Amino acid sequence: MTLWRLELLRLVRTRRLVALLAVYAFFGLTGPLTARYLGRILGAIGTEGVQVQFPEPTPADGITQFVGNASQIGLLVVVLVSASALAFDARREMAVFLRTRVAGVRSIVLPAYAINVAGAVAGLLLGSACAWYETAILLGAPPAGAMLAGIAYGSVSLAFAVALVAFMAALVRSVLAAAGSALAVLLLTGILGSAARVGTWLPTGLLGALGELTAGRAPGDYLPGLAVTLILIVLALAGAVRLGDRREL
Repeated sequence: MTLWRLELLRLVRTRRLVALLAVYAFFGLTGPLTARYLGRILGAIGTEGVQVQFPEPTPADGITQFVGNASQIGLLVVVLVSASALAFDARREMAVFLRTRVAGVRSIVLPAYAINVAGAVAGLLLGSACAWYETAILLGAPPAGAMLAGIAYGSVSLAFAVALVAFMAALVRSVLAAAGSALAVLLLTGILGSAARVGTWLPTGLLGALGELTAGRAPGDYLPGLAVTLILIVLALAGAVRLGDRREL
């Protein structure tokens, strides 16, 4: 059995893939619903004598609701699932089993990375498809070009998140430590992007591109961030392999 098949079976048989798909599908279905009926709900529970008016929701509002939830809870699930696969040195028996069957850590890291990226992207695709359908039914169809570009940018952002987990897993042994440190970096990156208004240059900015593109932002605005993210993915994976080769059991 190849390591590629092993990683795929681990993702499927441990129900991690189900978790990824379920989380994104849930928010894909509920995000547009929230955008459509939030004004009515808040108006119904408002203080007597106080009238609260909300603007009529647009297709971009439905997609933005999905992106807001997916970029938080969805990303958390992606990081946890990836850490459980990439922090293989956390379990000595597993580390010995894998390391004694390959010439280098590269042969372990790359299959685990690729399979987990594929699972994360599958979740994003399913969630986006659900959000696209619900938004079209409830609020009107969002621009197809903006949706496709946003999904592509979001996929690259998830690929970076998994690469970051791989790098952190090479620095620490614990699954929780790898996941926690990766989430901390992603959180700080998101805060930096918001505070310094350079979000389109950062990987976390790509994750929210789907909502902004459907609201009218130009896809070309995210090209600098795409280039930076691709470079960081390569560096993170190279670092993970180099550190993993130098680690002793």
